[in-house]
Amino acid sequence: MIQRCVYTARLFLTSVDDMTAIVYAPLEAPLWPLMNKFYRAHQSSMKASKDAQLWVARQQDIIGGLCLRSMAHGYWLTGLFVAPALRGQGVAGALVKASVAACEGPVWLFCDPELQGFYEGLGFSVEVDLPYVLHERLVRYQRNKAMIAMGLEPTLACPAPAPGTTPQ
Repeated sequence: MIQRCVYTARLFLTSVDDMTAIVYAPLEAPLWPLMNKFYRAHQSSMKASKDAQLWVARQQDIIGGLCLRSMAHGYWLTGLFVAPALRGQGVAGALVKASVAACEGPVWLFCDPELQGFYEGLGFSVEVDLPYVLHERLVRYQRNKAMIAMGLEPTLACPAPAPGTTPQ
């Protein structure tokens, strides 16, 4: 089994008020229905997978989420979604960074080619060796829409939490 290091990252916006703090952390299993409720509230077709580790960005409520599914010798990142009112503020990038920092092993994802630059900015590359099971899925998905695979190789097995983060 792949071991993980998990920590909660806090990003403070312009106000010192805790109401503006965004917490990036795994969603505890009993709270998983909240992720699907979040997706539905924004008319997203995404669904949280029960066999994945769910990560959320929260202020008081969930404002973003993603799924990390254990796959082969790494993780498959799916379901990245940020509330439309909060897009363009770095929430998605911070959520991806916090979640992949907790992973031991490579992380793969499929995305629209227009998002390549966004993911490259987070360290992902299109030069990726996909596990066979993901390669098959990608070929199937590409029949219906333009999609590319990207991957991120870990630089450290378990990086120390950055300043301003809380070990969990």
